[in-house]
Amino acid sequence: MATYKEKVGTSVVNYAGDYPGAVDGELWYDSTNKDFKYQYANVSSAGSWATGGNLNSARSDLASTIAASPTSSLIAGGGTPGAETEKYNGSTWTEVSDLNTGRFSLRGAGDSNTAALAFGGYGLPPTGNVVTAATELWNGASWTEVSDLTTARQALAPAGTSTSALASGGATNTATVANTEQWNGASWTEVSDLNTARSGATGFGLVNTAAIAQGSNAIPTGSLTELWNGTSWTEVADINTPRRTQSGAGVYTSGLVFGGETPGAASVGNTETWNGLAWTETTDLNTAVRSAGSSGTTNSTGTASPSALCIGGLDSPGSNITTTQEWTGAGAPVGVWVTGGNLNTGRQGGAGAGVSNSSGLYFGGEVPPGSNLKSLTEKYNGTSWTEVTDMNTARTGVGGNGTQTSALVYGGANPSTTSLAVTESWNGVSWTEVNDLNTARRAAGGAAGVDNTSALFFGGYISSPSKSVEKWNGSTWTSVNDMNQERYSLAGAGIVTSALAFGGYDTGVLGVTEHYNGSSWTEMNDLNTARYNFGGTGATYASALAFGGQPGGPSGNQTETFNGVSWTEQNNLNNARVNIRGNGTNTNALAYGGEGPPPARPFTEEWNVPSNTVKTITD
Repeated sequence: MATYKEKVGTSVVNYAGDYPGAVDGELWYDSTNKDFKYQYANVSSAGSWATGGNLNSARSDLASTIAASPTSSLIAGGGTPGAETEKYNGSTWTEVSDLNTGRFSLRGAGDSNTAALAFGGYGLPPTGNVVTAATELWNGASWTEVSDLTTARQALAPAGTSTSALASGGATNTATVANTEQWNGASWTEVSDLNTARSGATGFGLVNTAAIAQGSNAIPTGSLTELWNGTSWTEVADINTPRRTQSGAGVYTSGLVFGGETPGAASVGNTETWNGLAWTETTDLNTAVRSAGSSGTTNSTGTASPSALCIGGLDSPGSNITTTQEWTGAGAPVGVWVTGGNLNTGRQGGAGAGVSNSSGLYFGGEVPPGSNLKSLTEKYNGTSWTEVTDMNTARTGVGGNGTQTSALVYGGANPSTTSLAVTESWNGVSWTEVNDLNTARRAAGGAAGVDNTSALFFGGYISSPSKSVEKWNGSTWTSVNDMNQERYSLAGAGIVTSALAFGGYDTGVLGVTEHYNGSSWTEMNDLNTARYNFGGTGATYASALAFGGQPGGPSGNQTETFNGVSWTEQNNLNNARVNIRGNGTNTNALAYGGEGPPPARPFTEEWNVPSNTVKTITD
């Protein structure tokens, strides 16, 4: 029998206690406790949905490349109905050539945004909503009409690629059918019917010989699942939530069904994974939808990369939307919040500085109820907070950035309705007043910057919500280009030449995210949960963290990370709070203070990704 060293390339380490040099999956012997142990990284067991790039045209009941990669997808038709076609590169949708026959309730198959098939659906008025058999082939530049379906129908279940597709079930002008047809790259051929006739079902699979059909317009048949082996359909385990007009992605042994509608209800966000034998309920869509497009070849990747897309659709009120939602399957690293040492004085509305969850600085704020303004400064060492030198001016709603030894605080209010322009610089020992902002503002505008010589302050409340931006060079503030969206109570991350502004409030709660490149602002993908009065941090614009705040109602505990393209939901804070502050990156951060409900909270929580677990395997 092979030894451990022969199998893994290293011997078992003998160490007294938990071995600090252990890597994930490594076994060692704890000589103190006389146990064998190994370490592994905590990963998500449920998966999560994140926001991707928005479509150019809101639509539902469309054709999509269900077997394509999430970074190379195509959609066509749908909506009012229409003929518009868009391709996706993993972050942005681009309009390309239209279908020859505009329609909705059509379906599609395809292996990329350069090779796709669109078939069936309803034709355009004024001839009325007449079911069509039209089939079109996409070559990466344009659509070409090819051989029609044998049976014209709409709302059918698709599977496969542009050269090997399957069309099952659906509805003709007069009836729901069980017909199944195979596409060989040139023509359709009728094969064995579904066991149960249905329309409004979803389907997925990579080829026309191995596919799945799930759901129906009718309940209880909306729970039915059938597997196709290239010759016939077999009924297998039902889905947990019966539904219709849902979407799916994956292969017949590893799939995903999401969204849809239950009878008498609006759109739902329910998501279930398929392992070839059974369905398991998992994380809901961020936005409940029905009749959405989809793409993806598996229900899980084990990485932070998306493995499926939910594209457009109808939201709960029944409106066509432009939203793209990206699925990251179970197995990706997952962060967690753990309890740290409490602040000496619980308060809200201050500002934070620091580079990690063991190095924080919190200054200013107030102790509600009432307007008990503070000039307090506290420093965190990874275990506890220590009071250090106060600011010169007590205030709340301030902006701030930097480190424990080099920080800047600016703006705010004293009392809570009087805006200030005062700026102070921290050298690790004391605060010194320096040149004021050009425009006094309050309500915690977003902030970015590495130390007391470099800062960017954006948004906030002047006489109304603001989109103005000022940059600090170590001695003076200079006005630079405005954001696109005016707002206050937002958050920020990054540095003065590459910053991120996200969330906030204008006439309503916002999820808007913008990137600053040193000269101008560009809108990016929104937060999954719009919010204001929340915490945000990040050393770079592509490593931002958003947590807590007000998502339009009571205090929230939602946490999201930004990777430079999109936001992904993570584990919640342990204590929901508004006006919370923090510092660090999206893998190593602190969250402290806030209110939820009054009085102000002293709580500190430490964020880490990935978090490791040491497992004892002998007693």
